Amino acid sequence: MSETTTAKPDEPRSGGIARIVGASLIGTTVEWYDFFLYGSAAALVFNTLFFPSSDPLVGTLLAFMTYAIGFLARPIGGMVFGHYGDKIGRKKLLVLSLLLMGGATFAMGLLPTYGTIGVGAPILLTVLRLIQGFALGGEWGGAVLIVSEHGGEKHRGFWASWPQCGVPAGNLLATAVLALLATIQSEETFLSWGWRIPFLLSGVLVVVGLWIRISVSESPVFLAARAKAEADAAKGVKDEAPVIEVFRRSWREVLGAIGVRFGENISYYIVTSFLLVYVTTHLELPKSTALNAVLIASAVHFITIPLWGALSDRIGRRPVTLIGAVGMAAWIFAFFSMVDTKSFTVITLSVTVGLLLHGAMYGPQAAFVSEMFDTKVRYSGASVGSQLASIVAGALAPIIAVELLRRYDSWTPIAVYVCASAVITAITVLVIKETRGRDLTVPLAGSTPEQQRQEAPVASTDRV
Repeated sequence: MSETTTAKPDEPRSGGIARIVGASLIGTTVEWYDFFLYGSAAALVFNTLFFPSSDPLVGTLLAFMTYAIGFLARPIGGMVFGHYGDKIGRKKLLVLSLLLMGGATFAMGLLPTYGTIGVGAPILLTVLRLIQGFALGGEWGGAVLIVSEHGGEKHRGFWASWPQCGVPAGNLLATAVLALLATIQSEETFLSWGWRIPFLLSGVLVVVGLWIRISVSESPVFLAARAKAEADAAKGVKDEAPVIEVFRRSWREVLGAIGVRFGENISYYIVTSFLLVYVTTHLELPKSTALNAVLIASAVHFITIPLWGALSDRIGRRPVTLIGAVGMAAWIFAFFSMVDTKSFTVITLSVTVGLLLHGAMYGPQAAFVSEMFDTKVRYSGASVGSQLASIVAGALAPIIAVELLRRYDSWTPIAVYVCASAVITAITVLVIKETRGRDLTVPLAGSTPEQQRQEAPVASTDRV
C-alpha cells in the first residue's frame, strides 16, 4: 500500500498498533523524564545551586519560576509543531521534539552553578528550560495523535492512553534515579556533582527513543487528508494555516480542551512536584520520603491509566473524566491531612490515591481531545488547547502553592485551590459533547446527527 492511499484507522501498518504505541510511549517517557527531572531538581537542587537565598522557600520559589518559564514556551511549541505537523506529518515533528528536549536536558548536566559563574548560571538554565518547554509543547499532540489516528474507534481510548503513560513512566524514571542517588550519596556529594548524572543519562535515553520512533509509519488518516488537500490545491482551493483555522473555527473546542486539562494539570503538579517542597521544607522530613512515595505511586499510576482509557471506550470519555475530577475535588483535603501524619506508609497511600484519581482524568484525555478536532487541524488544535492549559494550570500550580504555604503556613488554601480547579474541569465536561465512537475521517461539519448529540451512542460491535 502506498503512503498516499487511504487506509482505515483500524488497519494499522508497520507492525501493528502495538509498535506505534511503543514508539509513542518510549518518546513521551524520555521527554517527560527530562521535564520532570527539572521539576524535581528545582525543589531539591536548583534552589540552592542556582538561586541561593537565605530563605529556603524564596530560593525554591525562584527555581519554580524558571520551571514555569518552560510552560510559557509550550504553547509556542504547540503552535509551531502543530502547524508543521498538520502540513508535513506527525512523525517528522516527533523526532525533532525528542532531539530538542534531550539535547537541552543533557546540556543542563554540564552547566556551571551560581558559585562558579554567578548570574550567568540561572540565565543559561532558563534558556535551556525554554527549549525544553518548546519541545514538549509539540510532543504531546503528535504522540497521542499518531496513536489515535492509527487505532480504530472501538479501542481508541485504550490505545491512545498509552502515550499518556509516558508521564508517570518519565516521572517514575526521574524519581527513581534521584532516589537512588540520594540513597547512595551523601548530601554534599549529591549537591556537588551527583545531581548531574540524571541529566547526562538523558543522552542515552534519547538515542534509544530515536531508534524506535524513526521506525514507525506516518498516520494513515493524516496521509489521506494530505492527499485530499493536495488534490484540492491542484484545483485552486487554498486552505488557511492550521493554527489560524483552529482559532477561527474551532475556538470552542480549544476552550473545551483547556477545561478538560485544567484540574488534571494542577492536581498532578501539586501531588507530585509540590509534595517534594511540602515534605522537605514544611514538615522537615528527608527528601527520600517524598521521592519514594512518588516512586511507588507512579508505578500504580502507570498501570491504571490504560484501564481508565479502556473504561472510557465502554462508558464514554465524559463519565470517566468526571469520576476523576469529582474524586480529586474531595480527596485533596484528605491528601494533605494524611501527608501531615509524617508516616511514610500513609504519605504513600495518599499520593497513590491522588494519582489514581488523576489517571481517571488523564487516561481518556488523549482520545477525548483528539476527537474534538478535524484531521487537517488536529495537531494544531490538540497542541494549542493542551499547552494553553499548561500555562494557566500546571505552570502556575507549584508557584501558587509555594506562595500560599509561605503566606498562610497551612495547606488548607492549597487544597481549596486544587478543589476549585477540579470543579472547573467537571463543569467543562458536563457542558461539552461526548466524542466516543467518532470516525476521525469524517469532518465535524459533516458528522451525522448522532455524532453531534451530547451522548453519542456507540453500536454494540464497537464495545471492548
